[in-house]
Amino acid sequence: MRCDKVITYLRVFGTTMFGVSLLLAITAAYIMNYQFIKTDNYYFSFGLYGTILAVHLIIQSLFAFLEHKNMKRSLETPIKLNKTLALCIAAFQEDPNYLRKCLLSVKRLTYPGIKVIMVIDGNNEDDIYMMDIFGEIMGRDKAATYIWKSNFHHKGPDETDESYLESMQHVTRMVLSNKCVCIMQKWGGKREVMYTAFKALGRSVDYVQVCDSDTVLDPASSVEMVKVLEQDPMVGGVGGDVQILNKYESWISFLSSVRYWMAFNIERACQSYFGCVQCISGPLGMYRNSLLHDFIEDWYNQEFMGSQCSFGDDRHLTNRVLSLGYATKYTARSKCLTETPIRYLRWLNQQTRWSKSYFREWLYNAMWFHKHHLWMTYEAVITGFFPFFLIATVIQLFYRGRIWNILLFLLTVQLVGLIKSSFASCLRGNIVMVFMSFYSVLYMSSLLPAKMFAIATINKAGWGTSGRKTVVVNFIGLIPISVWVSILFGGVLYTIYQETKKPFSESEQTILIIGAILYACYWVMLLTLYVVLITKCGRRKKEQQYDMVLDV
Repeated sequence: MRCDKVITYLRVFGTTMFGVSLLLAITAAYIMNYQFIKTDNYYFSFGLYGTILAVHLIIQSLFAFLEHKNMKRSLETPIKLNKTLALCIAAFQEDPNYLRKCLLSVKRLTYPGIKVIMVIDGNNEDDIYMMDIFGEIMGRDKAATYIWKSNFHHKGPDETDESYLESMQHVTRMVLSNKCVCIMQKWGGKREVMYTAFKALGRSVDYVQVCDSDTVLDPASSVEMVKVLEQDPMVGGVGGDVQILNKYESWISFLSSVRYWMAFNIERACQSYFGCVQCISGPLGMYRNSLLHDFIEDWYNQEFMGSQCSFGDDRHLTNRVLSLGYATKYTARSKCLTETPIRYLRWLNQQTRWSKSYFREWLYNAMWFHKHHLWMTYEAVITGFFPFFLIATVIQLFYRGRIWNILLFLLTVQLVGLIKSSFASCLRGNIVMVFMSFYSVLYMSSLLPAKMFAIATINKAGWGTSGRKTVVVNFIGLIPISVWVSILFGGVLYTIYQETKKPFSESEQTILIIGAILYACYWVMLLTLYVVLITKCGRRKKEQQYDMVLDV
């Protein structure tokens, strides 16, 4: 026992020193600004800090490639599908069409004897349509339904202690004795909805799959995730490949679709190689039920800075699994389609909310670095602090007083995006990934300031994305964008003022003209390709009924 404690302390010390040393090394490389390659007048340079980032991207891509090879080899491993499984669907003001597609896909799941529980966040008359759709799709003679005045933590109006206790018992009995269950309950947020399903199930099943009500599941999605859990008893949770259902409805949803592919098939695939996937997404995830009930109360009652947490439910669920020392994995063989915002403001609010949970969970996650591979510590440091270095770089370049610095920055952003997207195109075997370079502009202009705003308002949980039936427009997300644009515009004005003090030399004029032509050509070619390929393809796809047309 004492030996185990000593080993734990040594691991804590080792991972802490590794993380701190890595951060100090990156900071030193950034401050020293050591250049391996530089031209006269610094028209072009490549330094130590840039090398560190480039090596990170190469290593990440390599391990992602190796993990995909491991996924293909898993096909050869036969398993028995004799474990019990429950699918928990969280629903809130869902678009009726999306909900129908979700439930139809659930009916086509190939895993034998799966139990389906849909919990609706809200019990007003406006919410009954979701229960009606559930009965219509799953079969009214097979589906057990219940409108609950309360939930497991809050009594409804006119509920006595006795009736409240009886209603909780009724919910539990109904879930345990039926294969298809739909519960409408008092509003409490997504975590409350998930808690109801987990609590009512108890330890009656081996695995629990989670799903959102806007998600279309591939028939084999459950089977493929069960395979991962069956192959290794130390894997506590697994996530699948989440693709976009409505990617052709707007430019924002299309760019989200290529970003999703990168996030899952490169970033999370790399994490999966080391058994430390940071977030098992809500639309498609599976957990060992025995683990869920080891931390379900702590997960529900999570607090941060004195307030109970109301977002980041899936990321914290993943972190709880990691905290127990279990691995978390990703499999591209389990797939689904899910809805994403098609309007800029709703997308921005969604990203801000996700960034809040990322930074909050980063702090929680750091307590368990010692229980996992060093890659978990390494990647947390690299990705967690990268936005701060990037903001410092942008401000520095925009306020140096040279217009070439601004143009070089724009060219570099697109070049890095093009290199990453080209690799993704080769890995996926689809030229559509080249448009990932567009997302870099969205990241620099919107997501970067949104991350800073998320940190500044990390303890506020009063706004985010709304239900899909009634989309609420929230303009608060424009605050950081406006501040960021003002800062950059000030840099442009300062640069123009400085450049007017002295005329451009002939070499400077040549470099600026070449740079401007390259940048313009890039946008003309990519926008032309977007119009020709995506607009036409999107028009055809929108005319079709979405089924499981995946990876197109």
